[in-house]
Amino acid sequence: QVQLVESGGGLVQPGGSLRLSCAASGIIVRLNTMGWYRQAPGKERELVAAITDGGITNYVDSVKGRFTISRDNAKNTVYLQMNSLKAEDTAVYYCNARRMSRIVWGQGTLVTVSS
Repeated sequence: QVQLVESGGGLVQPGGSLRLSCAASGIIVRLNTMGWYRQAPGKERELVAAITDGGITNYVDSVKGRFTISRDNAKNTVYLQMNSLKAEDTAVYYCNARRMSRIVWGQGTLVTVSS
């Protein structure tokens, strides 16, 4: 059974940091393009960061220089390190795995940035 399980969300003050984790089972992370998406209330889901099977990363402009996507092949896990968080980063964050025609989503983890 293919499954992605996100963790690490929570409440953080502006300027703070969080690290999200996405533990995969049933797939091999390093063979997939792994992405972090987010969806804020009343907004469409957007791609925040992705890492290809070749290790190439890309980010939405609003998080460049603040967020870092990485993977640990031994743990079959993808991470999103989020620094200098802003109120506008508040959203449910979803992990996504893509390989050829197969797309898998996690259940999401809520990140709230508020003082």
